[in-house]
Amino acid sequence: MMNIDESLLKKYAAVMVLYALNNGKGINKGDTVFLVGQECSKDLYIAVAKEIYAAGGNVITNYLPDNIRTQSLTRYLLQHGNDEQLSFFANSYWQGIVDAIDHILFIIAEPDIHVFEGLPSSKISMMNSARAPYMAMREKKEQAGKLSWTLCLYGTQSMADEAGLTLEEYWEQIIEACYLREDDPVTKWKQVQREIETIKDKLDALAIEKLHVKGDDVDLEILIGKHRKWLSGGGKNIPSFEIFTSPDWRGTNGSIQFNQPLYYSGKRIAGVSLQFENGVVVASSATENEDALKEMIAQENADKVGEFSLTDKRHSRITRFMATTLFDENMGGAFGNTHIALGNAYKDTFAGDMSVVTDAQWAEMGYNSCPKVHTDIVSTANRIVTATVADGSEKIIYRNGMFVL
Repeated sequence: MMNIDESLLKKYAAVMVLYALNNGKGINKGDTVFLVGQECSKDLYIAVAKEIYAAGGNVITNYLPDNIRTQSLTRYLLQHGNDEQLSFFANSYWQGIVDAIDHILFIIAEPDIHVFEGLPSSKISMMNSARAPYMAMREKKEQAGKLSWTLCLYGTQSMADEAGLTLEEYWEQIIEACYLREDDPVTKWKQVQREIETIKDKLDALAIEKLHVKGDDVDLEILIGKHRKWLSGGGKNIPSFEIFTSPDWRGTNGSIQFNQPLYYSGKRIAGVSLQFENGVVVASSATENEDALKEMIAQENADKVGEFSLTDKRHSRITRFMATTLFDENMGGAFGNTHIALGNAYKDTFAGDMSVVTDAQWAEMGYNSCPKVHTDIVSTANRIVTATVADGSEKIIYRNGMFVL
């Protein structure tokens, strides 16, 4: 355990409540927040709850015991539960929670990053799949503009060990990345968001039809598709520097390798290579835990792209692998990062009113539907991204880790 300075915790809580929630606008008086966190993140959890109350909001707590091998209830269930228990979902309870809240705030903290080691991926997938209705409830309310969510990271010894950092070094990345040493980090975040939105607006103005991503370990074509816009974090993740869209999955062709590991079902998957033909993964490999990668891709529609994203190194202060997607998909470093997500598309990348679009129309536009999986896979290798725009001309939009617009 590390004692985090109280003023830093207070600033972190302020960033989450007064900026991150409500899509970068902060909460309103009377809003209700579902606050999710484990015992190990207690000091930040309490700081956030106090900040919500101070802002005139209400808290519904989902405060969980630490998920560690020796006492994990989830691990016990995976080892001893039958299929019926693994698939259990309290529908009315979760519907009630979603109905009652305006925002969800997750504190990501893994007290034991390998808590599910040695357990079959198929059982973990079965348990994860049982939560699909909850994700659908949230998505429905979010599409109606009545729910926002955000994530932040609380560093643990287990996560630091996994990343090959000391706990102090790990927290240093968090403090730097979240601008917590600024006098007023909330104002700083709003300024950064404006800068990122300027880039995003320029991308939208280009009306890009397709992208070609080229580098030593990538030669990939991405069809953006009709009625799309680019998005930035806008408070959904802290930190968030990425600019992303959900492409038309049918137009992904070529190959890409990823030099950053990812985690799926509690397993570290490294050295991932994917080959796409007409939008579908036709070949996949990994140098570590390939079975977990294949298990994930085998889920329905998890063999298609749901997101394409770029991060400009000028915004991100993250320079080290952090063993958690939240930070790794926002890495700056020498060349920024490119990442794609396999699985579910983000429907808020639709340029019109998403509340009136039918399931058939989403499918027609090439938005991938995969409620069970949305897994980001990251590469920090150098690459050039060339856009083909509406008049057929080509324009380089990204090189050496930076947007060039």
